[in-house]
Amino acid sequence: MKCENNNSKKKITKFIMRSHGYMKTILIMSLVLNLYSGIAIVKAAKNQEGRSEINFNRNWAFMKGEIQRAETVDFDASQWQSVRLPHDWAISGPFDPSGDGSTGKLPWQGVGWYRKIFKLDTASHGKRVCFNFDGVMAFPRIYINGRLAGQWDYGYTPFWIDATDYVKFGEENVIAVSVDTRQHRSRWYPGAGIYRDVTMVITDKVHLEPWGTFVTTPLVSNEIATVKVRNTIINDLDSDKVVDVTVTLADPEGKEFVTKKAFLPVPAGSHKDVMMSFPVHRPLLWDVASPNLYRAKTTVELDGEVVDAEATTFGIRSFEFTPDDGFHLNGRRVQIYGVCLHHDLGPLGTAFNRRAMERELEIMREMGVNAVRTSHNPPARGLVELCDRMGLLVIDEVFDKWDGTADRVDGQPPLEEHGRKHIRSLVMRDRNSPSVIMWSIGNEIGNDSRNRPGSGKSPEHVTFLSDFVRDYDSTRPVTLACHTPGTADSPILDSLDVVGYNYGRRYDHFREKYPQVPLYYSESASTVSTRGYYSFPLPDNKLDYDRQARKVSSYDLTATSWSDIPDFEFHTTFNEHTFLAGEFVWTGFDYLGEPTPVRQSRSSYFGIVDLCGIPKDRYYLYRSLWRPEETTVHILPHWNWPDRVGKNVPVFVYTNGDSAELFLNEKSLGKRTKKKELTGQEYYELTDLYRLRWNDVIYAPGQLQVVAYKDGAQIGQATMQTAGEPAKIRLTPDRNRIKADGCDLSYILVEMVDEQGNLCPLADNLIKFSIDGPAQIVGVGNGDQNSLEPFQTDYRNLFYGKAMLIVRSREDQLGQAKIMALSEGVSSAQATVQCQ
Repeated sequence: MKCENNNSKKKITKFIMRSHGYMKTILIMSLVLNLYSGIAIVKAAKNQEGRSEINFNRNWAFMKGEIQRAETVDFDASQWQSVRLPHDWAISGPFDPSGDGSTGKLPWQGVGWYRKIFKLDTASHGKRVCFNFDGVMAFPRIYINGRLAGQWDYGYTPFWIDATDYVKFGEENVIAVSVDTRQHRSRWYPGAGIYRDVTMVITDKVHLEPWGTFVTTPLVSNEIATVKVRNTIINDLDSDKVVDVTVTLADPEGKEFVTKKAFLPVPAGSHKDVMMSFPVHRPLLWDVASPNLYRAKTTVELDGEVVDAEATTFGIRSFEFTPDDGFHLNGRRVQIYGVCLHHDLGPLGTAFNRRAMERELEIMREMGVNAVRTSHNPPARGLVELCDRMGLLVIDEVFDKWDGTADRVDGQPPLEEHGRKHIRSLVMRDRNSPSVIMWSIGNEIGNDSRNRPGSGKSPEHVTFLSDFVRDYDSTRPVTLACHTPGTADSPILDSLDVVGYNYGRRYDHFREKYPQVPLYYSESASTVSTRGYYSFPLPDNKLDYDRQARKVSSYDLTATSWSDIPDFEFHTTFNEHTFLAGEFVWTGFDYLGEPTPVRQSRSSYFGIVDLCGIPKDRYYLYRSLWRPEETTVHILPHWNWPDRVGKNVPVFVYTNGDSAELFLNEKSLGKRTKKKELTGQEYYELTDLYRLRWNDVIYAPGQLQVVAYKDGAQIGQATMQTAGEPAKIRLTPDRNRIKADGCDLSYILVEMVDEQGNLCPLADNLIKFSIDGPAQIVGVGNGDQNSLEPFQTDYRNLFYGKAMLIVRSREDQLGQAKIMALSEGVSSAQATVQCQ
């Protein structure tokens, strides 16, 4: 499909099937992993399903630095740090006050080594042994028993290492991984180390290709769907074989309902594909409100024995991008309420944790988010799996730029070679996930020129990268996030199916030139703010902020030179340009690095939520628009202004209602109603369409109260009370029960309150934490973009009355963990978390 410059043609980018699932849901764990003395013993049980998949994250040793002979078998690593993967070596700091704020002022550049000893049972002899790395930052070299088994050249994509020819059975083996981030280029904090999961997979020599199952649904309706399952079978033996391939489908309740079998001759040292088609009557469709997931179990038999088996989770759904009516899912228009998310997890760094990521997505979904753009790189597999389960749409992005941020060093490898390799890796891993609706090949890439030879946008580059995607998945559209309006004057983007533009309605010119091409806002807003901070007077232009304090007011009226406040984008997507599929706000969460507009800081101001997951005020502005059926009544700012008695303190209210009345100490300050239309050209007049503002409130301590209405009926109210002196700490865990698996987390909100329990919004007390029981502190934070306090410690200063403590269970240790918080001059607090 080409983006033809032809006003008479309309391009409908329609993708039925596009419903896939987690490819790596493994049915059988026929090898048992026992751990003792730091050695992983992999024992072969009687194998009924032919495949074993072992979590390989435990019992690694780590040391930072260039270390001679660290890959050799007899190297002594007994003094190295013991770590469990995923691991980000740089997040523990220390921060460098004079370091580069754009990458978080953390020591991520350097060399690190990982080692692990493991033993394969003799019963596994003759089998194929592989390692799947979901991501290593960066340029890893993997050694098995002192020999180089493989390497990889992009820090964000997953890869496989075939260790079959390097391992020994019945003896100890050593895997050593060197990691070198010195040549990686980044515009944000990238992390460092083996920061995603590692898995060992053991199969017979006749087996399913890694990522070789592909489920598509070319026909979808409420009455019937067609499910096609294509499997690639590999024969690593030296003789031809005939295998029996069986595929069984199970519904979202796990009930198997249809099975098919095929006989497949597979030549020696080669591979063969087999396709099976299934009708599914009255399918339960995957949707944002009902993410129904089916399962396809593939079993491979040779001479009557099961030699491999794998389950692939998928969804049944159809979607299309239209040029004039946005995005349609299962036959109806769905407005995309999206956010861009970087890959770091705040105080945990980039080390992937499933619960931490789930919490991020839960916070976003509660705001009304239904889509995520994985800006600007492939995410951990776990994020996509969570989106499948939670009903969130995904733009899966393979690159930022096509230069050093893609780990191309001095233009090498060539873009064509590098692009195919990493597009294949991402697409094959994620193509069975129903949440993925587009593949993005890049972001804000300048056009090819003498200054950007071989790494800029050109018709040739965009075409071959788009075609690489289609080689591995032709069922979804290919996109790119563009930022230069003049690109529309050339055929550079003609090979894309859907085009994204970042900021400022820069898509206007492209829309004029290519009205037949579907469009969406790939980045919008970029409003900046500091949670809990407010400055006076209100800004008279969007670039105003407190340069001396290095903070940005949370009245949500400040943006960057290239971007806008939320209201501007609301007006665009809701009222003026309904042909857009929707928007992806930059960003859902604050992230480490890129601290615009305060370049001296160490983390961003863009987030709707701060770095710890505490919502900023505009979270409720988005919620009021994106979840209009749910009651939202939010009042700002806080009401502790001892130096402003008798002075003006503007009050804003964010609500899904259409009007509200404000009271100060029970006296009405008047009723405000949202405007229906604009009457002038003043930039901030847009806010009157979506917010309720009392710009001239004379401050007096006491109570602010707002009562909100919709269509004349009261829908809710909110209060803001002047707090007294700090008196006690309050701890609020997001979860009181967590799994004792050594991975699960509880996020504990830490607040300072007065004797009546009112939040003290100016408190900055130092809080000291301790734990008694089967849990440990793994991170602390407070959302302050300027703080250089370490994340991995047992204390934190409050920031505008709040902080966050992150607690993790200890593996296989059951019981109650007691979390204590102490601060001088106030009452302590205690919370409990049950590890089970």
